[in-house]
Amino acid sequence: MLIIGIAGGTGCGKTTVVNQIIDELPNEEVAVISQDSYYHDLSHLSIADRRKTNFDHPSAIDFKLLIEHLHELKAGKSILQPVYSFLECNRTDETVPTHPCKVMIVEGILILTNPEIRKMFDIKIYVHADSDERLIRRLKRDVTERGWDLDETISKYQTVLKPMHLQFIEPSKEYADIIIPNNKYNTVAVEIVKSIINEKLL
Repeated sequence: MLIIGIAGGTGCGKTTVVNQIIDELPNEEVAVISQDSYYHDLSHLSIADRRKTNFDHPSAIDFKLLIEHLHELKAGKSILQPVYSFLECNRTDETVPTHPCKVMIVEGILILTNPEIRKMFDIKIYVHADSDERLIRRLKRDVTERGWDLDETISKYQTVLKPMHLQFIEPSKEYADIIIPNNKYNTVAVEIVKSIINEKLL
């Protein structure tokens, strides 16, 4: 099993890069695990208090469960991946059965901040994008897809997202094996990753 970690700041375009990588791979050979699915259960908090949670700090992630699930997958066992609701700011009661594949992709803003999970990645990728571009993408996503207020989103970016990016996410770039600029020139980097994966699938 080849485990690939794909990190990068909020709105950097990780999902786009993931899709570019898996686009030509057989569905049964690759699976994706999202870090967002592993936010801690906050059912004990009101939704107002949940919205105040700093989701961009490593402590917001249940890395223990994520690592446990990756070990189970490596051992050939299936897992029940949690499902997270951005509208409710919490895990739902649903789960997604995830089966072992030759290629497992783990994506999320904080996945390279954890030493134990870094050791499990065969390839570590960091997707880089301009901070202004990331802000615009985040604003569009939070307001249109997640129902957040525009002023609230801007305030959260200034007081939480940007400081957390500078403190935790940007420094994690040093652990990456490959840094992919998320623009029209990222073709070569993506092709390199694809070729490594295809060698593994042979």
